[in-house]
Amino acid sequence: MTTKLFGEPVRRREDARLIIGQGRYLDDIGSGAYEAAFVRSPYAHARVLDIDVSAAMDVEGLLAIYTYEDLTGPLAEPLPVLIPHPQLTSPRTGYPLVKDVAQHVGEPIVMVVATDRYIAEDAAGLIEISYEELPVVVGVDAAEAAEHTVHDDVPDNVAARHHQETGDVEAALAASAHTLSFTQYFERSASMPMEGKGVHARWDDADSSLRVYSSTQASTSVRAAIAAKLELSMEKVEVIAPDVGGGFGVKIVHPWPEELLVPMAARLLGHEVKWTEDRREHFISSAHERQQRQEITVGYDDDGRITALDVLVWHDNGAYTPYGIIVPINTATQLCGPYDIPVYRARVNSVYTNTVIVTPYRGAGRPQGTFAMERTMDRIAQERGIDRALVRERNLIQPDQFPYDWGLTFQDGRPLIYDSGDYPAMMAKLKVLVDWDGFAERRAAAEARGKLLGIGMAPYVEGTGPGPYEGAHVQVLGSGKVLVSTGLTSQGQGHETVFAQLAAAELGVPLEDVEVTTGDTRRFGYAVGTFASRAAVVSGNAVALAARGVKEKALRIAAEVLEADPADLEIDEGLVQVKGTPGASIPLRTVAVLSNPLRYAFDEAARQATQFSGPGDDSKPPVAVGDAPGLEHTDYYSPLRSTFASGAHAVVVEIDPATWEIAIEQYAVVHDCGTIINPMIVEGQVHGGVAQGVGGALYERMAYDRDGQLTNASFMDFLMPYASEVPDVDIDHQSTPSPLNELGIKGAGEAGVIPGSAAIASAIEDAVGRRIAAMPISPTELYDLVRSDAERVTNSSPHDSGAMA
Repeated sequence: MTTKLFGEPVRRREDARLIIGQGRYLDDIGSGAYEAAFVRSPYAHARVLDIDVSAAMDVEGLLAIYTYEDLTGPLAEPLPVLIPHPQLTSPRTGYPLVKDVAQHVGEPIVMVVATDRYIAEDAAGLIEISYEELPVVVGVDAAEAAEHTVHDDVPDNVAARHHQETGDVEAALAASAHTLSFTQYFERSASMPMEGKGVHARWDDADSSLRVYSSTQASTSVRAAIAAKLELSMEKVEVIAPDVGGGFGVKIVHPWPEELLVPMAARLLGHEVKWTEDRREHFISSAHERQQRQEITVGYDDDGRITALDVLVWHDNGAYTPYGIIVPINTATQLCGPYDIPVYRARVNSVYTNTVIVTPYRGAGRPQGTFAMERTMDRIAQERGIDRALVRERNLIQPDQFPYDWGLTFQDGRPLIYDSGDYPAMMAKLKVLVDWDGFAERRAAAEARGKLLGIGMAPYVEGTGPGPYEGAHVQVLGSGKVLVSTGLTSQGQGHETVFAQLAAAELGVPLEDVEVTTGDTRRFGYAVGTFASRAAVVSGNAVALAARGVKEKALRIAAEVLEADPADLEIDEGLVQVKGTPGASIPLRTVAVLSNPLRYAFDEAARQATQFSGPGDDSKPPVAVGDAPGLEHTDYYSPLRSTFASGAHAVVVEIDPATWEIAIEQYAVVHDCGTIINPMIVEGQVHGGVAQGVGGALYERMAYDRDGQLTNASFMDFLMPYASEVPDVDIDHQSTPSPLNELGIKGAGEAGVIPGSAAIASAIEDAVGRRIAAMPISPTELYDLVRSDAERVTNSSPHDSGAMA
């Protein structure tokens, strides 16, 4: 590959269009469509006794009302369990519309379609539903106690018992010089993209075809689900993801009930139908994540080296398990991070609660795992009186240990094997970036100002780029334009720029000549989706392979024209030329024309490819056997297993003991995603992830009461960091290319968010000298903690917190 463009900080091509308001989001589509609204359960657990729609029937503009009784065929069956797993022994999913029992506030019961959304909402407000309230289960503690059940046929509320281990944990703990046991909590949060979900559907009765636009992270999978549930041939269903205003995992779930019901209504009514999620709907009926209780026992020696680690996690999966147990598997398998832990056992009980479903949110179980591991490291350091960084350094996997086989199975069903890394160098970079060894002076200066200063760190390892595959199609037009298509969807990650860089670098064409299309099943029908930091790894390699296929054909065709060996040709700035022979060249656009032998000349360019345009070899057919007209190629990349990116964050917090406000004074990141395609985009991903990590540590919490009511279901009450709360981020890069793919790429999309809570908890604990055993934490909670009888902490030098009154 030419080094031009690859690795360069090219400015994002998509931004100008979006900034000036020329984006096309779901709600910009279908101005003449009928619109849908939903009646959703106001109770967390209730049996539906009766639905009375009579008062709504006289609303002018009302077109249809649908309840479960109107669903037929596969639509009347439960929604699919997308990722089955042998340890998911009691999977449960809901119906598109509640059949008998609503299992959480916000579950859809009735769909109303009217000429516009206002009328649909008015009609929905007149529908009366009678309920029998049932006992409610909220939180992992209540689920474990099982005094009440979410699903009658799951008496212990346990959906799955995931268990993986290496070695004899009990024996290793018994033989350890020291052991420590403790329990901690990670609370529920959610991603909150700027744009909620949305669906627009148009049925064409003439050819029985359906076109659906969905604000999704998986257009090809939505297409397959719609075809299956509406009993349509896949070839008759098109799904397009327009511009998507953020996803962060919540839009990888499919099919959402609305993605089936809106197309159903469009087909039944013979008219376009649209639904756009409002913010309250997103709070109470989309998906959340994060909540776990972690019970940790660790064995270690006098120097703080871990000899055994045993973790039991109680994971809240909400009312249903449509996305399987991917999140808790990520926690279990990514928990150990960059550390060489000889004996490890992870047990996860994934439990039902009467709350919104839990599915991946940026990080997808890894923030919780990092919190467990890094809080363990801090506890060991405090117990042994050793510097927290030194304890970590003593436990790191060394560069000569790669590939490092954990003997575990990752979330993609493949072996958990770290492909490459240099964790000691990464930690050394971080300590320099935050001046770890010189922190005592900063602390003293803060104390002189009446402030408390603390520092914390948290490294992590992230599995990225899982399969099974992604594909790409690359085509060179007679105009010289290069079209790149992939089924992968985009929600702001910069795919248009990165994939264009890859194609341009492989083909030797100017970047401005490349046009990229993502998430449109009309252009590319086979794909998996955007999640798990996989776009650059899997789709990036697919784009490179497809571009190489085009290049090979272009050189072959040009070689005939130039009477040269293809091996002697190169493409530079869109010109196919003989290496070292100026003037012996042909434009790539002309090669594209010549690749398609024509009988008819439609324009001047086409004339060059017609049968009498010049001498030809009449001993060969115009299109060779096994060849095809056109300068285009489709290829797929299927990874052997996941690549493993890594990084380390350090944070300095300042706390005002008068108000207990927590301010982030410095945030430092060292990041390793292998070979970097575009460092500007990688840094943007890190900045965005840090913002979400700060939110998860200090602000964002889904607060349910004991009746299963979400008490902060609006931006008036659900706190998120403003720009003023997001710190500047000092970033240093490290590159250990992956040996698993030719480009050496690892993923970068979730890196910024994974260690945030762990690092911030460590810094707060260092500042106030009190054990931090739950996140997020608010100033009020910190105030109560400092004045309680909670366990005091004295950290080891050089960062001795001292005791707090």
